[in-house]
Amino acid sequence: MFRFLNTPGDLVLLLTGIALVAFLYSSVGHAGASGYIAVMSLCGLAATFIRPTALVLNILVASVGAFQFFRAGHFSWNFFWPFALLSAPCAFLGGYLHVASPILKYLLGAVLLFSAARLFFRQSDPPHVQAPPAPVSLGIGAGIGFLSGLTGTGGGIFLTPLLLFCHWTYTRRAAATSVFFILLNSIAGLLGYLSSGRPIPREAWWLAVAAVAAGTVGSYLGSRRFPIRTISVLLALVLVVAALKLIFAGQ
Repeated sequence: MFRFLNTPGDLVLLLTGIALVAFLYSSVGHAGASGYIAVMSLCGLAATFIRPTALVLNILVASVGAFQFFRAGHFSWNFFWPFALLSAPCAFLGGYLHVASPILKYLLGAVLLFSAARLFFRQSDPPHVQAPPAPVSLGIGAGIGFLSGLTGTGGGIFLTPLLLFCHWTYTRRAAATSVFFILLNSIAGLLGYLSSGRPIPREAWWLAVAAVAAGTVGSYLGSRRFPIRTISVLLALVLVVAALKLIFAGQ
C-alpha cells in the first residue's frame, strides 16, 4: 500500500503517529500540519509525498474541527472575517517568495516556546475580553498569513496564542477562529500546489482515514468537554511541537 515503507510495523507506526497528531491538534482548534510533517519525516517518506499529504490532512482535519466548533456555538463570523480577509493572499505571497532564513525560524520558534510556557500556567479565561478594531485585525491576519506562507504552516500556531494573550477573545472562540483560519489558508495552499500540475499521492487517502477519525474525537472533546485548563496545556504542547519543528527542521 505504501511504496515508501519497508515493513507492516512501519505502517502501524505511521498511522498511529498521524492519529495522535490529529487528536492533539484538533482538540485545540488546529489541524496538525507541523505534526504530520514530523511524523512522515521520521518514517522516512519522500518529500514529494509529505507536502501534498500534509496539506490534504490539514484540510480534512480543519474541516472536521470547523464543523465541531461551529456546531458547539463558538464561531463568530464578525470576529473571524477581519483576520481572514488578507490572510490567504499574504500566505500565497509568503510561500511564493521562498525566503530561506534560519534566523527567522529560530526567532519564531523561540516566540512559540515562550507562548507555550505562558499557556502551560494559564488556569482559566479572563473575566473580560475585547475584540481589536477591524484595521488591527486586518493587519494581524495579513502578517500571520505571510508568516504561514514562509514557514509552511496554517498560521494557527501564531494566531491562537496572540488572541489569548491580548485578551481579544475566550479560549474556545480562539480555537474556533484559528481552525477556520487554518482551513482557509490550507485550501489556498493546496490549490496553489494543484495548479502546478502535481497530483495528490493516492496513499494520502489512507492516512486521511486515521486523521479524520482521530480529529473528530479530538475536536469534539475540545469544543465541548475538555476544561479550559486542559485545552491550555494541550495547546502548550502543540506550540512546543511546532516550535521544535521550526527550529530543528532542515534548512
